[in-house]
Amino acid sequence: MQDAKANTVSAAAQVTAIENLIAGLQVQVQETQAAAEKSASELEVAQQEFDDATRRAEDIQTQADTSKATADAATRQAGQLAAQLYRTGGTDLSVNLFLEGEGDGADADLLLAKLGNMSKLVERSSDVYESAQSATNNAQSLGDQAKVAQAERETLRVAAEAALAAAQTAAEAAANALADSEAKSVELEQQLQFMLDAQATTTAGYEAGVAERARIEAARVAAEAAERAAAAAAAAAAARAGSGGSGGSGGSMSKTGWAVPASGRITGGYGPRAVICNGGDCSGSFHYATDLGTGCGAPIYAAHAGVVTWAGRLGTYGNFVKISHGDNVSTGYAHIRNGGYNVSVGQSVSAGQVIASSGDTGAANGCHLHFEVWIGGNRINPVPFMADRGASLG
Repeated sequence: MQDAKANTVSAAAQVTAIENLIAGLQVQVQETQAAAEKSASELEVAQQEFDDATRRAEDIQTQADTSKATADAATRQAGQLAAQLYRTGGTDLSVNLFLEGEGDGADADLLLAKLGNMSKLVERSSDVYESAQSATNNAQSLGDQAKVAQAERETLRVAAEAALAAAQTAAEAAANALADSEAKSVELEQQLQFMLDAQATTTAGYEAGVAERARIEAARVAAEAAERAAAAAAAAAAARAGSGGSGGSGGSMSKTGWAVPASGRITGGYGPRAVICNGGDCSGSFHYATDLGTGCGAPIYAAHAGVVTWAGRLGTYGNFVKISHGDNVSTGYAHIRNGGYNVSVGQSVSAGQVIASSGDTGAANGCHLHFEVWIGGNRINPVPFMADRGASLG
């Protein structure tokens, strides 16, 4: 009996030690998760600045090309006028003036008038050319500056991605350590409970108690699973009814292996739009996504098979999931409701698999899916991309 009591005291001490360790790890998990979310927000800002710099560089290059075309046209016009002047006058014009001077002077005056008009044309052509050439030089200079700014933004974006990856790794390591410690704590607590029960009752009685607890837990887990399944089915039915038949069939698979990410019509397209603010989060003035009106709690489906690279809070996205599909292609799903994740980072998913449920977290007005398509570091228009793969949106 004394040995049993000593073992019980030792087990209790181990439980206390592991509980203290868990408390410290919980703080570490919170800190690393906060750092990861901060890095994610910084990446979002860097991505926005990179996209804006890319569009500015393209606009300025278009201006430079237009000015160069004007300068080239002015150059050709000046050359044509010079050739015409040579053909109609040149060195022979002085002779014509001398010969005509022997007459009544009218013809000479006419030649002088032609010469003056020709000189004015040449002068105007020269002015047009110089102005166009100056505009070309200025636009090209601005274009060079824009490209430098674009390169700098790309460097910052890549650095932000690296910082986010490091922060995610730290957060995952802390979470894994916490999970291991919690598992060890459960094991030690079970051992301690066994020792305490052994002092008061027989081993058979303890095993019966363990079996009863296991049965109750299994029943609880089964009941929760049934409740979640019923809620998901009800949400899906509500989303189908709310879409009025105008939206695509969420989760339906195309022959190319791509699926519509949610049911519902398109409520927001890719391009410029008014800034949206909600709870202190404000969107940008350019919408790099397509919005699908799903209704609250509707299922969100993986557009293609891949690996989850992000599942958490991300600035104006609110709750966000990002999936890498290989070949430098990724998709993003924003404004997920709180508690609406069905996947985690590192998990492999299949096309059409339910990954989350829709909400209005982040910079959103009403429940909907904000759907993005990434090619490398650039966000492109999802509508033609998905249509090309047989999974039309809306």
